[in-house]
Amino acid sequence: MECQQVLLLLVVLLVCVQYSECGRCFAHFDIISGKCDEEIGELETDVCCLNPKYGHQGEDGLCVYCGPPTWSPWSPWSQCNTLCREGVRTRSRKCQGFSQSECTNYKHTLEMEPCNGTCCTRDPGWDTWLPWSSCSVTCGVGVRRRVKSCPSAVECSLVCSEPLEETGPFHGGWSGWSRWSDCSASCISDVIVPIRHSVRSCSRPAPSTDTLPPGNACDGPSRKEKACSELPNCPVDGKWGLWSPLGPCSVTCGAGLQLSNRVCDSPAPKYGGKYCDGPSSQTSQCDSVCPVHGFWTGWSAWSECSSSCIPEGQVPFRAKQRSCSNPAPSSNPPGQPCIGKPTHQEKCQKMTPCAVTVNGHWGEWSAFSSCSVTCGAGLELSVRHCDNPAPKHNGHPCPGERQRTRVCFTNVHCPVDGVWSEWSQWGKCTYPRGKRVINCKDIVGQQDRDRRCDHLSFNGSICSGEMSNDRLCYDVHNCDVMGNWDGWEPWSLCNPTCGKSKRTRKRHCEPDFSNYSKSKRGQKVDTFFGEMLLDCADHKDGDSESQPCLNVPPCS
Repeated sequence: MECQQVLLLLVVLLVCVQYSECGRCFAHFDIISGKCDEEIGELETDVCCLNPKYGHQGEDGLCVYCGPPTWSPWSPWSQCNTLCREGVRTRSRKCQGFSQSECTNYKHTLEMEPCNGTCCTRDPGWDTWLPWSSCSVTCGVGVRRRVKSCPSAVECSLVCSEPLEETGPFHGGWSGWSRWSDCSASCISDVIVPIRHSVRSCSRPAPSTDTLPPGNACDGPSRKEKACSELPNCPVDGKWGLWSPLGPCSVTCGAGLQLSNRVCDSPAPKYGGKYCDGPSSQTSQCDSVCPVHGFWTGWSAWSECSSSCIPEGQVPFRAKQRSCSNPAPSSNPPGQPCIGKPTHQEKCQKMTPCAVTVNGHWGEWSAFSSCSVTCGAGLELSVRHCDNPAPKHNGHPCPGERQRTRVCFTNVHCPVDGVWSEWSQWGKCTYPRGKRVINCKDIVGQQDRDRRCDHLSFNGSICSGEMSNDRLCYDVHNCDVMGNWDGWEPWSLCNPTCGKSKRTRKRHCEPDFSNYSKSKRGQKVDTFFGEMLLDCADHKDGDSESQPCLNVPPCS
């Protein structure tokens, strides 16, 4: 059996090479996006489409649906094709399936409607003002300029004109300096030197205030100062400096004295100032600590062995500790440390050698499983196990894949379920029993319609629901009926979708059926069938109107 499957695969591959009808086959087709996934492999198109739920790659690289023709959903509306005022926008759909001409209204793939651009503001798309330029002159009166530009990455940038520019105002100039003031003190201290000052004003000319933006203020200070160096120095009284650090203790162990000094130099007296009050030295008591020498604590209990077994080339050991803290040696003054080692080790006895690490190796591949599908093309599966031997004692797992697949063929077409066709037009409204004439009379008739269950093949499921239905009706064909104008219906889409295009809307002359019964034999009757000779009294505005669609793209 396995040899037959291999020969069948070789025959399919040879046919694919000879007639170039092979392509990528996929087990799933998305009707919304028109894309395929869950690839099966390279198959002949007819073999792939034995399953109507599959899809295959066409000559243009796009995915093709194997099932009956079906419309995709409408795409979102595009952006308006104008940035300001009236334009148009479009949306599209695609007929997916093996025979696209069988979709209802198969040429109806594009719709168009009017829209309005949103870039009609006062300054559309403009960016903020850039900084002012430098003045156009280095002396006298000049001008500055600044511009604003239109960014290129904004939707409304296409309606920007050239960059805007505006000219700046007049700027202020200084008056002359005033006379020097009196000194701020009568003598010079070590901290503060008295000063005198002179001022000027920004008034020749003053900066403009009636321009937008206003002129700049004058550049530079409005006040300058200088020291009064000709005055005498102020008297300075002396002040003590900081106490010096304490000197060494007068004894090496026990109680003693330490000496500290200070100098009258912060500041020293000068220019007739007073000398510092108080003593220039002082003493304080000190206690010198005697050294303490270290001594060992007792030994701790033995630790666990460093390994539970004997590794190759190593010897397990155990240890015990003690600390130099009974007492610890003093640090200031330094005491003598303990003599000896804080740790003692010995070999562990009566232990067995450790187990050997084993890396895993693959066993044999299993036979391929049966095909994953009962119709069309599918996959067969083969597996292997990491047990020849299995990894032990931290050994490496087996490298590579645990399973492999190959394409299989059932040579059986998958069932194709039936799909309802559109309902037929309603038949004539006739009397259900006999040939009684009911035209233009208050006599109830009946009319029928039906539909087909298309594409049913290969034992697929029959369509669910009724194949035909009927309804009660009145035959009003060519009957004179009075009517009243109804409101206007919504505008239609733009037609055609290129070149000279327009949209339309209608209003209806609503017939008055008040002389007909609303129900018969307990059943509601609301269908009036046929082309009536309607008469609405006011015809001056007509029953339809049209409007051109603007900025429609030309036909290519």
